[in-house]
Amino acid sequence: MAAEGLRAKREELDAILRSCESVCVGYSGGVDSVYLAKAALDVLGADRVLAVTGRSASYPGVQHRMAVDCVERFGIPHLEVETDELSDPNYAANPTNRCYYCKTELWSRLGEVARANGLRTVVDGSNADDAADHRPGAVAAREHAVRSPLQEAGLGKAEIRALSRELGLPTWDQPASPCLASRLRYGLAVTPERLRQVEEAETALRRLGLREFRVRHHGEVARIEVSPAEMPRAVAGVAEVVPTLLSLGFAGVVLDVEGYRRGALNEGLVTLEAG
Repeated sequence: MAAEGLRAKREELDAILRSCESVCVGYSGGVDSVYLAKAALDVLGADRVLAVTGRSASYPGVQHRMAVDCVERFGIPHLEVETDELSDPNYAANPTNRCYYCKTELWSRLGEVARANGLRTVVDGSNADDAADHRPGAVAAREHAVRSPLQEAGLGKAEIRALSRELGLPTWDQPASPCLASRLRYGLAVTPERLRQVEEAETALRRLGLREFRVRHHGEVARIEVSPAEMPRAVAGVAEVVPTLLSLGFAGVVLDVEGYRRGALNEGLVTLEAG
């Protein structure tokens, strides 16, 4: 019955994509957008699909590499555009609705791309699970008439991973990788330098073999969150990268012993020393 239910949702997705006629896909290289782009390609054909990636200092390099690999591997038409959300003082101030200003910039650019290329519908990779989350960016999507086919079809993240695996997409088990600005505590101004600090710090942790983690920027302090399953590896090896994080300009590094989870607060912290 579960397989039949998933098949029905996939058929519903196909119908939704056909109703879009042609699509400009907001394409980050994450699990959802890669699956949506591939599904759209299969349903509509290459002449009616364009995956568009918005590039800025807040976009993780590791995500970009995956995005490019997938479009090259599966023949998905692709375009990159520069976005300039950091120049918007509303975004740079990093309020709790920061994503609204980022997505307003993104969807404005993609709307222009869609019109220039004769594409009827702009779509994003929001899924059914996102509806229950704090998503200020969804407001911007509605204001720009962006559709969310995966959400409309009732597909949640686990189902999208399962369907991605069936299609041979390398993103099927990829950890979530939201924009780098999401690592900065609310109220801490978003700057290119702080985004660089976060990205280089996470690159250092990735060299330890960690997969699901965040480096949270608290101004002077970097807070490391690691998935509970990987906590033993983090405890054993993370002190090795503390000198690197300090060299990036952090005055201190802490490990959150509660592990990575959504909505983490400033509790359960263990301070790490560089020697």
